Amino acid sequence: LGSFRGARRRFEVVHASDDYLLVDDYGHHPTEIAAVIRAARDTGRQRVVLLFQPHRYTRTQALKEEFGRALALADAVVVTDIYPASEAPIPGVSGQLLADAATSAGCAHAVYVASRDAAGREAGRLLRPGDLLVTLGAGNIHEQGAALAKDLQTLEKLHAAMGEGVARLYEPLAKHTTMRVGGPAQFWLEPETVAGFCELVRTAHEAGIPFMVIGRGSNLIVRDGGLRGAVVRLRRGVFGEFAVEGDGIRAGVGVRLKALSGAAITAGLGGFEWMEGIPGDVGGCLRMNAGAMGVEAFDQVESLRYADHEGNILEKTPRELEVHYRHVPLLRTNYALSAVFRGERATPEEVGRRTRDYAAKRKAAQPAGASAGCIFRNPEGGKAGQLIDASGLKHARIGAACVSEVHANFILNEGGATASEVLALVEQVRAEVLKKQGVRLETEVQIIGEEVTA
Repeated sequence: LGSFRGARRRFEVVHASDDYLLVDDYGHHPTEIAAVIRAARDTGRQRVVLLFQPHRYTRTQALKEEFGRALALADAVVVTDIYPASEAPIPGVSGQLLADAATSAGCAHAVYVASRDAAGREAGRLLRPGDLLVTLGAGNIHEQGAALAKDLQTLEKLHAAMGEGVARLYEPLAKHTTMRVGGPAQFWLEPETVAGFCELVRTAHEAGIPFMVIGRGSNLIVRDGGLRGAVVRLRRGVFGEFAVEGDGIRAGVGVRLKALSGAAITAGLGGFEWMEGIPGDVGGCLRMNAGAMGVEAFDQVESLRYADHEGNILEKTPRELEVHYRHVPLLRTNYALSAVFRGERATPEEVGRRTRDYAAKRKAAQPAGASAGCIFRNPEGGKAGQLIDASGLKHARIGAACVSEVHANFILNEGGATASEVLALVEQVRAEVLKKQGVRLETEVQIIGEEVTA
């Protein structure tokens, strides 16, 4: 007994830590499933999350109600497609039958995801510290358990490096971009301290993990396959703080531009009016050298505090930086932490009036709805929106993505659009403008991420 390590794929522990326990089991009959879930309950973990691969079409069809009652013993269930074991498919029989049966039996969260890889990501996305995840089935679902274990080990390493903050697997980036499209971030992290962020940068760099910081995603289109590596958002703790300092405001990269504009009104500081209505934060503003109404961010920046890829903290003035239209080369390989923005003294009433005027102009000229802002750069001597309009492309659409009727340089997500639809429409607009106007438009938005592979 002392040397017995258990039978493979019978409640086999794949990964164990204080935060997460992953177990693999061969069970594929309702009675076995119920026994595995009861055993999982006895571990004392907070929730039991199940990633289940049904076995055979005939068994799924014949025992769907029994499967549903067994699966409903778990807190959350992800059902993937059926492992056929040489059987021919039966029309209308898929893992959806079991997800529906589990919901009917009282399971609080039961979903069907046909792709095995995508189902593994969905199960990983559901995990929270204290959970137990079981990969269950007689087919090859254990391969997803191995992949999840590997990613959890990396996530825990990154979380330990940064200390306080949020750490999750496979966070949908559609939740974090203003266009509301984008696949999952492999590792989603929200540190709360500068020291924690710098240690996170160091750890990721040393481990060769791709690393990206995003703001509110207002000038970003993420492809449907998402992003590999660490995706970091700096909005918690010190990153969301700002303070008035004389005729300027020091702001962390997580401060919303709307909040900065509001603080300037209260402090009687002019020069921040153009920020009102821009759906971004200070970090993205600095990275892109954002601007509006004839003003650019680095026209006002007095000093920039940033971290390099080794986690060292440095500070520079704009005179020491190379700054271009919508592009600051330093911030492609380094990470802004905070900046001091210079203002000019004025009465709160005067600043408030100018801010309202700017906001009214923006509202009149730009469409409401989910977008990434202007899609294309204005070509020399012209306006991208006018060229698109002149090409008869207002109202052009692919799926739920359409060209705005208010401003033709905006593409709107009317609800449920995919990144693939948005990007296909971008290419259609580019091709039509080139054909009809003889001008090749270049994108202003940043397009990142991978295509869907499975």
